[in-house]
Amino acid sequence: MNEGYTAERLLVEVARQDAEAFRRLYDLASPKLFAIALRICRDRSLAEDAVQETFTAVWRRASAFDAKRGTGMVWLAAIARNRSIDMLRRRTKDARTQTGVYQEDLMRIPDLENARADYAELDALMNCLAELDEAQRQTVLLAYYEGWTREELGQKFETPVNTIKTRLRRGIAKLRGCLERAA
Repeated sequence: MNEGYTAERLLVEVARQDAEAFRRLYDLASPKLFAIALRICRDRSLAEDAVQETFTAVWRRASAFDAKRGTGMVWLAAIARNRSIDMLRRRTKDARTQTGVYQEDLMRIPDLENARADYAELDALMNCLAELDEAQRQTVLLAYYEGWTREELGQKFETPVNTIKTRLRRGIAKLRGCLERAA
């Protein structure tokens, strides 16, 4: 693939309904988006469905991308994250409906340290996460990496939901500032 193709440039073309740009965007972004979906869903089939829904949404909403608010990959990753969480919630709801039992996902956050060499962006993120205090770091990771809701985080940390919301907002603001300095 030509190195000149960036997610931002391709998203502009996809907004114009350019099918070739969409194919190139898929080739560029799908491995990272699948990794995000798989981490959240913990099920290959569910992750594949989440990625498919992600790209369907991208085709429909590419014109909503605003480069002033972040990079193309960050925008795509946010969509993939949200679709994955939606898929997981649907599956949990279906499982509760069928069995009447809620099965909590007890898996830990995978070791990001081993993935550092793969992505310069991940390295910057890891450095910025290290600047957060422990409570903020755990809250942000569980919310955005694992898909926990504010209510679930409040229960885990025995903290009011409004405090969790504040912790998340401040943590994300710190991360954003750090990542902007790193860019």
